[in-house]
Amino acid sequence: MELLIVSLASLLAGLVDSIVGGGGLILIPALFATFPSAAPVTLLGTNKSASVWGTAFATLQYSRKVHMQWHALLPAATAGVIGSLSGAWAVQLIDPSIFRKALPFLLILLLGYTLAKKDLGRHHVPRFSARHAAWAGAAIGLVIGFYDGFFGPGTGSFLVFAFVRIMGYDFLNASASAKLINTATNFSALVLFAIQGQVWWHLALAMALANIVGSLIGTRLALKHGAGFVRIVFICVVALLIVKTSYDTWFKI
Repeated sequence: MELLIVSLASLLAGLVDSIVGGGGLILIPALFATFPSAAPVTLLGTNKSASVWGTAFATLQYSRKVHMQWHALLPAATAGVIGSLSGAWAVQLIDPSIFRKALPFLLILLLGYTLAKKDLGRHHVPRFSARHAAWAGAAIGLVIGFYDGFFGPGTGSFLVFAFVRIMGYDFLNASASAKLINTATNFSALVLFAIQGQVWWHLALAMALANIVGSLIGTRLALKHGAGFVRIVFICVVALLIVKTSYDTWFKI
């Protein structure tokens, strides 16, 4: 029964995550609710063992239909791994809870800006030449990768927004780009968790397969309905993140 619950949660998480990120909103609470006595770090590691496969398959699906800007994305993914590992190292030295109270306000600003700019992310008009795009992509990957390794909530949404606002991508291309970086950072995090023995491999296979199925469904929906659909899902996910992070900050005991 426990395996069925977390597998269904993984499927839904893969679906949402493949469109615009935010799958952790579904799968991580499901893991914590199903295994309340487990060590949090083990549940986080097990979450990565599923989500890395969903993001990888989403990246592959997007790359077949969307023109991926590899000259910007490969530096971004490389920098994302470096940033994620640096963040994971820094979290041992600095308490990440310093970000907790600021996060809802950052998400509210992000949501407000997206709603106010009604044309934001509707048209794909990359702003930079190949060389400058590589540097801009690397900067995005490094900064948000560090945040992912150090704290984490909302990483996918921040990546999508950065590619829309900074790089000039539409929401569909931004989501596809974010998946590549998420795959790289998730894989590096999974390696660290695995080395530390913080992954429940007996759950990993079923959760990974379910996440892949959800990812394939979500990717197909995004490709079929385009940037406008992804924008709507983005707004919904950010709104849910605001509610979740606000509750965790001020109301959760």
